[in-house]
Amino acid sequence: MTGDGWTTCAAGHRHWGRFGAAGLLLRSGAGAQMSVGLQLRAEWSHHGGTWGLLGGARNADESAVDAALREAGEEASVEPEQLRVEASYLDDHGGWGYTTVVASADGELDLHPRSAESDAVGWVPLGEVDALSLHPGFAHTWPLLRGVGPAPVVVVDGANVVGSRPDGWWHDRAGAAARLRDRLAGLAAAGTEAAVLGSSVAGLRVYPVFVLVVEGAARRVPPVAGVEVVSAPGSGDDALVDLVAERSSGSRPVSVVTADRGLRARVERLGPRVLGPRTLLELL
Repeated sequence: MTGDGWTTCAAGHRHWGRFGAAGLLLRSGAGAQMSVGLQLRAEWSHHGGTWGLLGGARNADESAVDAALREAGEEASVEPEQLRVEASYLDDHGGWGYTTVVASADGELDLHPRSAESDAVGWVPLGEVDALSLHPGFAHTWPLLRGVGPAPVVVVDGANVVGSRPDGWWHDRAGAAARLRDRLAGLAAAGTEAAVLGSSVAGLRVYPVFVLVVEGAARRVPPVAGVEVVSAPGSGDDALVDLVAERSSGSRPVSVVTADRGLRARVERLGPRVLGPRTLLELL
């Protein structure tokens, strides 16, 4: 069912989108060099003449992320495969909500209007956004979301996590690792509360990059969408430490999942946050 139409929230305010709405906070670059992809709303539209996000009403059968990506494609020249979804934030009005989906692009995509809803679509340097006449909803959430960084890399000690529950995994180590991989892929797609991974923005969801480190009989487990698989040629601990050292120099924060005390001590010296298997399994 299409979500087009007006509805009223618990506070008595009228909103567009019978099943809520979603918009895409599109970013390129990092730090002070970051730019944001914004839409100048057509004068005839609701809050016309203001700058805001590409977005619109959610349909009954789609997630907020899918709605934001669809609307960005309909309103501008944005294709989902050009983006990496990092986070989402729900602004709940009571019976109606607007979800901002934060996504990053490699370089400034060629943005241009594809519908009469936009008078202009383009990249705005981060430092110039506050000077614009902003859509009221975007003006409310922008101070919360402007500092949201890229989604974290979560490196998972596969043998340790699989071995934390006596469910017969020793009969089929590769199968157990594959089941963990598939559950991680589901979590990567659905996202998780950012507070679990150390974020201070209440209500923020992040969409982590999962890296599953496997060893021994589990080395033949292949990667899937949302989960990289690193097969250790020897010691899984050594491979994980090397991987963490490499990834910690990148732009994404790194977290590690393991209960191994020796490995935990080696990893913590490199700086990442360390979580126990129970925390991850509860999320799964």
